[in-house]
Amino acid sequence: MTFSATSLGDRIRVPRTDARVGVARRDITPPVGIRAKNWGPADWERSEGAHRPFELTALAIIAADDRPRMLLAVDGTWWRRVADEQGVRGAILAGLGLDADQLMLSLSHTHAGAVLCAADAHLPGGELIPGYLEALAAAGIAAGREALDAAQRGLIEWASGRCTLAADRELDVDGRALVGYNPAGVADDTVTIGRISVGGAVVATLVNYACHPTTLAWQSREVSPDYVGAMREIVEQATGAPCLFVQGAAGELAPREQYTGDVSVADRHGRSLGHAVMAALDSLPAPGEELTLDGIVESGAPLAIWTGRAAHGGDGAAAIVASVELPLRDLPTLEELAEEWKDIDPRSRDERLGRARNLRDGYITGPTVQHPLWAWRLGDAVLIAHPGEAYSRLQTTLRARFPDVPIVVMNLTNGPGFVYLPTREAYERGAYQAWQTPLAAGALELLEEHAIAVVAEVLGR
Repeated sequence: MTFSATSLGDRIRVPRTDARVGVARRDITPPVGIRAKNWGPADWERSEGAHRPFELTALAIIAADDRPRMLLAVDGTWWRRVADEQGVRGAILAGLGLDADQLMLSLSHTHAGAVLCAADAHLPGGELIPGYLEALAAAGIAAGREALDAAQRGLIEWASGRCTLAADRELDVDGRALVGYNPAGVADDTVTIGRISVGGAVVATLVNYACHPTTLAWQSREVSPDYVGAMREIVEQATGAPCLFVQGAAGELAPREQYTGDVSVADRHGRSLGHAVMAALDSLPAPGEELTLDGIVESGAPLAIWTGRAAHGGDGAAAIVASVELPLRDLPTLEELAEEWKDIDPRSRDERLGRARNLRDGYITGPTVQHPLWAWRLGDAVLIAHPGEAYSRLQTTLRARFPDVPIVVMNLTNGPGFVYLPTREAYERGAYQAWQTPLAAGALELLEEHAIAVVAEVLGR
């Protein structure tokens, strides 16, 4: 069904963004041999091939305020350090002549990709990382320029669907909090979709869904976009246009079947999401039209005749970048962590210590942290993003608070603040996400309140 479709007199309104739009893409498949060790149990460090291509897709949007905004959807793992994220995004901002509020660089969060940490250059495969980060920045600049140059008057028409790929991954077994499918859990299954068209022809599809791309794990030695690759293939074959994927608030969500080396499982997951996207797209009328009550035909029953008629969308725009102060928990030193983890597998211990070290560098500078949030109002819709891994409560709360507004909620976008934001319940049960993050319980709820206020502000409410 169409997103928040409501009957307004004699027509069914489709939420829209009326703007100039442009799309461009660059292949960013990591080179064979790059460091791709993202899992503690992995006994290998260099990639040995690629399951599917990695893509960087640029969507330029220029609404009524004539101020370009650039969304870069990137197949990538996650930022380990502030310096690397700032280096790539800073180069793109400079190369495109954009201010900080005009760019959202969003990682898909595949766990089967290249390590995005130049500090690992001394490790096997790490010598390829600095060059790859430079290539990412160059691809963002090139695709961004092409998308801006190609921008034409068009529409983004918003819809929503449902997909059961994502499941709750907070499982307790014998009193121990595990990260894996919890059959008793409930997962947000919302897929938010933007159909982007110019002159009645589809030029791109934007897909926002919350599910960790953790199908493929330490057993697979190929880099892979995980389920995103097959999803993109399904949508692009059907629409004949690029598909952009942006990761939702998936802190506690992942596929039921995961941690495998079998790429066919990732492809199956992608097809599940791809078909859900197409089902939602096929529920929309033709681009630029809304269903309008056209008359009554007398038959055995009086038949209401609805036909597609030309319609326009909202063209207003606004942007806000606003940080929220979040509390830190009482953090152990790295030496204390090393002692705490001394009896676990050495590879896993080193992985945990490296992550703890990188999480603190450039983000924690005092007793609290400033966690940034980006929000764009684009016609009838809002895009809101932050660099952390919030639990799905962030998106469900925002959508419940603003039920008449399509809201795209993005984790892993821009920086700094590459941290989990779990619920209070996750802290109470000792979840991995709660003891791994430097943030204290209550941080998610503070981000949520902040996000509600920011969305209300960009909407002018």
